[in-house]
Amino acid sequence: MQAFLSELPAVNAVFNGITAACLLAGFWAIKSGRRTLHRALMLSAFTCGAIFLAGYLVHTFTSGNTRFAGQGGWRHAYLALLFSHMILAVVVLPLILRTLYLAWFGHYDRHRRIAVWTWPMWVYVSITGVLVYLMLFRLPPDWLGAAAVARLP
Repeated sequence: MQAFLSELPAVNAVFNGITAACLLAGFWAIKSGRRTLHRALMLSAFTCGAIFLAGYLVHTFTSGNTRFAGQGGWRHAYLALLFSHMILAVVVLPLILRTLYLAWFGHYDRHRRIAVWTWPMWVYVSITGVLVYLMLFRLPPDWLGAAAVARLP
């Protein structure tokens, strides 16, 4: 079980990345008039996002929060990215649900009006989620500073 939990952040980042790719492709699809493809991509984005959220909650509740090891400019950049990511993640979730609800029941005019707000926030949250993972788990230790390197396992 511990091996599964240790790999969960990487799996979560993959699902976040797939979500972002589906969102970008879905935007292209709707702009190209491919509504069926757009719908499939948006539902795929929602599914991958839901799987990410479940994995994130499992990891957080079983392993706790992971502290960023960097200092100085890296720490400031990480915290700015993390806080903007967290705030928009909370804001965008009800928007995603509302946007999907409107499309599902054929209220396309209202769907479009809310989607222009939902889509960019959702893309930002998905991409910054991958960046937060990279900064927490994959940033080379020598970039973090000598004091941070000494604290790493």
